[in-house]
Amino acid sequence: MNVFQALKFITINHQNVSPDSVALTDLNGKPNAVMTDLLHDILTKIYLFVDLDSIEDVGEMIAKLARVTPLPQDVLDEYEKALEQAVYQVNFATKKNLVEIVYDDFV
Repeated sequence: MNVFQALKFITINHQNVSPDSVALTDLNGKPNAVMTDLLHDILTKIYLFVDLDSIEDVGEMIAKLARVTPLPQDVLDEYEKALEQAVYQVNFATKKNLVEIVYDDFV
């Protein structure tokens, strides 16, 4: 499973996860602020411009964002890399009201 697939799979109260309630963490549980900020930006753009339920894969998502936003190709490339990160675990940190997507940043 990659980050994109996890985002499609995870719902909270039957809604997609909100950008401010998700974080990307490494295998030791340490949040990666840069990747989390990037994920927040990606989710914001997705929810504004794309119907997540109608998209099947990362390539289709990037192509759709390229058509409907003025985002430059280098930004879209970063989005694609982040969404394709392999997910090792999803942790629901209920005390923090946070969904932690655990990935290996050395892959």
